[in-house]
Amino acid sequence: MTPTRQGAEAAWANLRADDRAWLLALATRAGAGGAALVGGAVRDALLGETPLDLDVVIPDADVEALAAGTGLPFVFHPAFGNATVTLPDGRAVDLVRARRESYPLPGGNPVPLPGTLADDLRRRDFALNALALHLSPTGARTLLDEVGGLDDLSARMLRPLHSGSFREDASRLVRGARLAARLDLRAHPELLAQVPDALAVADRTPRLWAELRLLLHEPRPGRAAAVLRGWGAGALLPDTALLAALDARRDAGAEVPFTAYAAALLHAAPDPGALAERLSLGDRPAALLDRALADTHFLEGTPERELRALLRPDAYPALTGRDVLALGVPPGRGVGEALGHLAALRRAGQLRSRDDERSALKAFLATKGPHLRP
Repeated sequence: MTPTRQGAEAAWANLRADDRAWLLALATRAGAGGAALVGGAVRDALLGETPLDLDVVIPDADVEALAAGTGLPFVFHPAFGNATVTLPDGRAVDLVRARRESYPLPGGNPVPLPGTLADDLRRRDFALNALALHLSPTGARTLLDEVGGLDDLSARMLRPLHSGSFREDASRLVRGARLAARLDLRAHPELLAQVPDALAVADRTPRLWAELRLLLHEPRPGRAAAVLRGWGAGALLPDTALLAALDARRDAGAEVPFTAYAAALLHAAPDPGALAERLSLGDRPAALLDRALADTHFLEGTPERELRALLRPDAYPALTGRDVLALGVPPGRGVGEALGHLAALRRAGQLRSRDDERSALKAFLATKGPHLRP
C-alpha cells in the first residue's frame, strides 16, 4: 500500500462513524466529481485525532442544490457559492465550490473564480492545511497532496504556500501562530521571511484582528502569543506576560475562561477601550477586570479571584458585612459606614491583612455612637 493510500485509510478511520456515513452520502449525491474533505480536518485526522470541524470542497456539483438535498438546515452564501449545513448534533459544515482566488488589494477580501479541486487546495494558507481526502461517488478514497503538505506534517513544519501569502492576507500569520502553539509546529524560513509583509498590512486586514480574538480562545493563549513574539510579531499585542501566567493557572486545573484572558490583555493595553473595540471583545472582559481590581469579595476559583491573584498579588480577602455583624455591629446603616471606612483605609494603603482590618474596625467602632458600637 502506498503512503498516500495508507494515509487515506488512516484519516478515514479517525473520522466519526456518523461523519463517514454523511460524507459518503454527500459524495454519492455530488455526481462524478464526488466530494473532498479538506484542510484542518484531514490534518488532524492524519495526526490521529478525531476532527469535529469539517470543511468539504465540491469540485463539480451545484452547492446550493447539494445542501438542500441533505435535508438538513443550511444557509447559502451566494457571494462565494458556499453553503453552511447544520448537522443533527448542531455542528456546522461548510460546503465550498472548488475555486481560485485573487486579491486585488493587500489585506482586502479575495475575489473568487471558478477552479478545480487542485486550485482550491493551492489557494489555502499553509501546506499542511492543503491536504484533501477525496471521496468518489462509489466511496473510493484518495488522499491528495498538491504542495508537499504530508512532508511538512511529518516534520511538524508550518510553511506558507507562496511568497506573497501574508501580503495577500495578514491574518494567516496569526492563524499560523495559533496552529503552531496548539500542534507544536516549527516555522519554515519562508514563514519568518514574510512576517514584515503581514505587519505592513495588518491595519488594513480586519480578518487579522478577528484571528487575534480567536487566539484568546486557544487552549493556551499565552503560548500562542509567545509564538507571535518569537516570530517578530509581538507588536500586534500589548505585553502578554499575564496570558502566560493564566496558561499556568489553567494547566494547574483552574477554570480560566476567555473573558479572563481578554481582561488580562486589556489590563496590559495602553488604550484598553481601543483594543476592546478592535478585537470586538464586548463589555464583559472590561467589567471582569474592574471587579478583579476592586475589593469586592469573590469565592476562590472564580475568574475575579484568579485575575486578582495576578494583578494584585498582595490583595487579601477583605472583611464583609457578615464579618462586621460578627464583631457586634447592629444590622443597619452602621454596617455600611464600617465597610466604607475600611475601603478608604485600603485605598490609602494602610491595611495589609484581615487582621489589620479587624484592628482598624475595632478602633473605628470605639469612637462611634451607639448605632455602631457593639
